[in-house]
Amino acid sequence: MERFRTRDGLGIGNDVIRVGTRKSQLARIQTDSVVEMLSKKFQAAHFEIVAMSTTGDKILDTALSKIGEKSLFTKELENALERNEVDFVVHSLKDLPTSLPPGFTIGAVCKRENPYDAVVFHPKHFGKTLNSLPEKSVIGTSSLRRAAQLKKKFPHLEFKDIRGNLNTRLKKLDDQEDFSAIILAAAGLQRMGWENRIGQVLTSDECLYAVGQGALAVEVRAKDQHILRMVSVLQDSHTVLRCIAERAFMKRLEGGCSVPVAVSTSVTDSQLYLTGAVYSLDGSDSLKETMQTCIQFPSEDEEGPNDDTQHVGITASGVSRQALQSAEHLGTELANLLLSKGAKEILTVARQLNDAR
Repeated sequence: MERFRTRDGLGIGNDVIRVGTRKSQLARIQTDSVVEMLSKKFQAAHFEIVAMSTTGDKILDTALSKIGEKSLFTKELENALERNEVDFVVHSLKDLPTSLPPGFTIGAVCKRENPYDAVVFHPKHFGKTLNSLPEKSVIGTSSLRRAAQLKKKFPHLEFKDIRGNLNTRLKKLDDQEDFSAIILAAAGLQRMGWENRIGQVLTSDECLYAVGQGALAVEVRAKDQHILRMVSVLQDSHTVLRCIAERAFMKRLEGGCSVPVAVSTSVTDSQLYLTGAVYSLDGSDSLKETMQTCIQFPSEDEEGPNDDTQHVGITASGVSRQALQSAEHLGTELANLLLSKGAKEILTVARQLNDAR
C-alpha cells in the first residue's frame, strides 16, 4: 500500500480530505466510487463529502442548450474549490468545458465505463426498439447531439426536451403519457443499478457519443501538488488519451452543448482511433471522419516531470508526454479536416437556429 503524507509531512492521522460533488443521487454514487478507490490506496486518509446544487440542477424548465452557461454543472463546485472549502471535486467529464478556469486542472480521469447512449422505454412499449415504435412517438432527450443523429436515423419519431436528474426523468417517463421513451447515458443507468431499464443500447452507427461521456474526472487546484499526486493514482491511461483527443476535437471546433458535436474513440494495439462528426439540428446535414495516431513510445520518453503541462485541461501524470501530445494533436487535426470541409458553416447555422428556438 502507498504511504500518503500530509502537507507538513507528519502523516495523515488527522487529515480530512474534503470532496465536492453535486447533490443528485448519481453524482453522489459517482463521488462515493472515487472516494472508495482512494480509500483503498490511502487507508489512513479521512474523506468528507460536501454536496451542493449547481446552476444546471436549479434551472429545470429550460433546455440545456438554451441556457447559455458553459459551466452549468461545475461553477459552484469550482467556486468552493477556489475558496479552499473542498480539496477536489468529482465530475462527469462530459460536464467539464474544454477550457478550465485559471488555477484548476483535471488531475485524474478514471477508467471509462460504457460511453454509449441507452434507450429507456415507457412500460407500455417494453420489448420494442426505436425502429419499431409507432409513428409520431415522442422521444425525450435534453441533448442536441442525440436528437440530431436520431432524427436522421428514425424520421418517424418526434423529439422533445426533457430535463431533470435521472430519477426525475424516469419518473416523468413512467408517470405520464408524454414520452414513449427517453435517451440517457448508459453509464449513468449502470452506476445507479438500473441496467434492467435499458431497452436498447445505441451503437456508434446509430448515435456517436458526447465528448468524455462515461468517464469520471477529478478536478483539483493546479498548484496543490499534495492532492494532485494523491488523485493521480486513479488515472487510466487509455481513457485519458481517448478523452484528450475528444476534448481537443471539441475545443478546436469551439463546440459545446449548444451545437451537435459527437465522437467515438478506441485503442487497438498502439493506435488511437478517433471518429468525430458535426450535425445540423435536424441531422440532414453532417460531416463525419475518422483518423488515427500512434500512442506507444519508448519508455525513456516518460522520464522527467510533466505535472505542469495540461492537455485540454487535463494533467496526466505517469502517461507518456509524447502519447499525450499525439492524442491532443489527433483531435485538433480531425477538427481541422472537418473545418476544411465546411464544419464551421454547419455549426454556425445550428447555433443560430438553436438560439432562435
